[in-house]
Amino acid sequence: MSLSTLGWDEFFSRHFDPHSAAGLMPARVALEHKHAYELLAATGELTAVCTGKLLYTAIARTDLPAVGDWVAVRLRPGEQQADIHAVLPRRTKFSRRAAGDSGGEQIVATNVDTVLLVTALDQNYNLRRIERYLALAWESGAQPVVVLNKSDLHVDPAGARAEVESIASGAPVVALSAARDESLEALAPWLVPGRTLALLGSSGVGKSTLINRLLGTDRLLTSAISAAVGKGRHTTTHRELIVAPSGVLVIDTPGMRELQLWDVHEPALDSTFADIAALTARCRFSDCAHRGEPGCAIQSALDTGTLYFDRWQSFQKLQREQAYAARKADPRLERVLKANWRKLHRQMRATQRMEHEKE
Repeated sequence: MSLSTLGWDEFFSRHFDPHSAAGLMPARVALEHKHAYELLAATGELTAVCTGKLLYTAIARTDLPAVGDWVAVRLRPGEQQADIHAVLPRRTKFSRRAAGDSGGEQIVATNVDTVLLVTALDQNYNLRRIERYLALAWESGAQPVVVLNKSDLHVDPAGARAEVESIASGAPVVALSAARDESLEALAPWLVPGRTLALLGSSGVGKSTLINRLLGTDRLLTSAISAAVGKGRHTTTHRELIVAPSGVLVIDTPGMRELQLWDVHEPALDSTFADIAALTARCRFSDCAHRGEPGCAIQSALDTGTLYFDRWQSFQKLQREQAYAARKADPRLERVLKANWRKLHRQMRATQRMEHEKE
């Protein structure tokens, strides 16, 4: 296969020039194991490991290869094995906050052109979850497309699509039923050879079924929804880059039960909540806190019903998560905030002592 069929273009070629001079060759990460990687290159499929230097110089886990990355490798003589010397700059990156107390960044996929945000028109259907996925997708730099799967299970799929379109400003919305082979026609605008799609969504929304339709074969396992709890099972257990017969590159990802923001910036939230961004711009005061100030456009919209309270609450929740993630992403900011809190507490205790002494 040629590099262009794997998504190689001028952007990556320009960044690869120094590595080319060192005698290295480009390859793309298709699968990540615990201590090794499977790569796709012009010479075919390779297995690879990172060099000791790359492991030593990596400041964080996110500096190491992830599925979708382009890497600079050196082939071992006479083998289809290679050593990874460097990770090329990423054009796009979809990240989330890792589960657990550490709360660090977890890269889901890189160098994605289009993110298919798959949800199902069954018990999984949730507008607030779609808003969360959209915020992360806009931040990644890729084009989000909302895919409403299992349209055959909904009494009014056209109405559901219109409802999602009302909150998905700038993101196309398609309704389909992958189980009924209705997927390819609806997704045709994004099935371009050499372009990379990533499918993201909760367990059980039908990502594996949809990918099987794109591949024209039952390559990925699928399973039914749990009737007891109405939740999907984790059929996919790892991220993988696959080249479809049509030439489009597809990244499958495990179902996500938890999706927390990681350093989502204000423009991404504004893209997700364009209606709220437009309203805040109309407030009388530029520093309006939207808590009863005169001339508050947000409060007026809530009172008249042109802005739903659930959507406003969702925006505020994501804002708080964004602020928390920003502190986690920048330890210096976290230290400053903690120092300010300690200073405030000392002042409060000093004030309390003075009042007690006066008594």
